[in-house]
Amino acid sequence: MSIDTRQSHIIYISVGSNVDKQKHTKAGLQGMYQAFGELTLSSVFESESVGFEGNNFYNLVIKANTMLSIAQVCSVLKQIEQDNKRQRSERKFAPRTLDLDLLLYDNQAMSQPIELPRPEVLYNAFVLKPLAEIAADEIHPIMKQSYANLWQTYDKSLQKLWAIKFDWSPIDT
Repeated sequence: MSIDTRQSHIIYISVGSNVDKQKHTKAGLQGMYQAFGELTLSSVFESESVGFEGNNFYNLVIKANTMLSIAQVCSVLKQIEQDNKRQRSERKFAPRTLDLDLLLYDNQAMSQPIELPRPEVLYNAFVLKPLAEIAADEIHPIMKQSYANLWQTYDKSLQKLWAIKFDWSPIDT
């Protein structure tokens, strides 16, 4: 009998869309469900676009478990974005069919192969609020504060967001 020494990793991923956002948000969730299995979802929030004039965004954060490496998770997320016709442009801030960003991987802090935790956790209400909702007691590995506390002390006048009704359930394919 062989023993599986692989370890399951807890990941948090931000989901955003402002182009046909209902369709692409649901498709992104379905793609992640197929890749990672059971997902824990935050509420879905609508927010104004940041850094450019555009349609409002839908945003949420999901939690999942995976046996994949960070590089493999990022590859899966990029593929799901491509499946949803994500157009990458020279501009950092632009409309998006689907934007999936790995925020946390086992609560590790690193700068390579990607920066974790993602810096926008601390600066964007549309990332911090849904993360604080589903990871309230988790501790930011650099700030040494819980996500609930980080949200509580966040200057909420910087960005407006509001919870919306959003129904999604996985489809086994």
